[in-house]
Amino acid sequence: MLTIGQLARRSGVPVRTIRFWSDSGVLPPTDRSAGNYRRYDATAAARLDLVRTLRELGLGLDDVRRVLLRERSVEEIAAAHVSALDSQIRTLRVQRTVCTLLARGARTERETTLMNDLARFSAAQRQQMIDEFVDATFAGTDPDAPGAGIANAMRTLPAELPDEPTADQLEAWIELAELAGDPSFRTRVREMAVAGSDATGTPQRDVDTGLVVQHAGGAVAAGIDPASAEARAVLDRIVPPATGAAARAELADRIATFTDPRVERYWQLIGTLNGWDPFPPTVPAFQWLVDALRASR
Repeated sequence: MLTIGQLARRSGVPVRTIRFWSDSGVLPPTDRSAGNYRRYDATAAARLDLVRTLRELGLGLDDVRRVLLRERSVEEIAAAHVSALDSQIRTLRVQRTVCTLLARGARTERETTLMNDLARFSAAQRQQMIDEFVDATFAGTDPDAPGAGIANAMRTLPAELPDEPTADQLEAWIELAELAGDPSFRTRVREMAVAGSDATGTPQRDVDTGLVVQHAGGAVAAGIDPASAEARAVLDRIVPPATGAAARAELADRIATFTDPRVERYWQLIGTLNGWDPFPPTVPAFQWLVDALRASR
């Protein structure tokens, strides 16, 4: 039989820890001496070794007690603990990326708060943030109408951030959160959704996107003024030259309704978070087309 001091020397576990575990019921003494001192036998010493091992692995006393009482097996407890550790590791990796971003330069208080919140959010919480934005923005619109499917597409978030998110992905979360919370952005997206409910209202049915990107995009790159004679020649490659002034004005207004750099930026951010291949912006080409149509009247 060993006294608590002898057991501590043998195991290397401090006396106060053994006493605490004894009082907690995970390491009861075998019996007590005539002077009411705790005494432990070889079985208790082996039990102490197991308790110490489980505690060093990070298991709580409740889980240790369940193992010792055979309410749960070591395998079950260990599997649950592995899952918890994986979650903690993911959180630490995200926090490391956050700290790396903060170390690169000054941030506003809002950016710092957003970065910290988004790092701590679960996948479900991040999805809820976007769902609330989409639900509020598209409330009352027909989800089955032509062009109104933008709502479902805007919910496309990754199930979980990568184990080691890049700085670009965290930056994307911050920007996406700010966009989703911007009332003017919500108003603009809703305007698109309402217009998209009209079967004749989307620019994809009015002009060939490929031609716009090729010719209007080329004009943007070349610095061609939309109001110039040179621009008129470019415009004729996209819109039939016989199109009247009223029709040109109506077409320009419809295209302008669906042309907003912030909305395109939303899709770019979603792509960054999902790891999709980046796509070149097309909004500048459509904006040039709108200006050219209005100038050509």
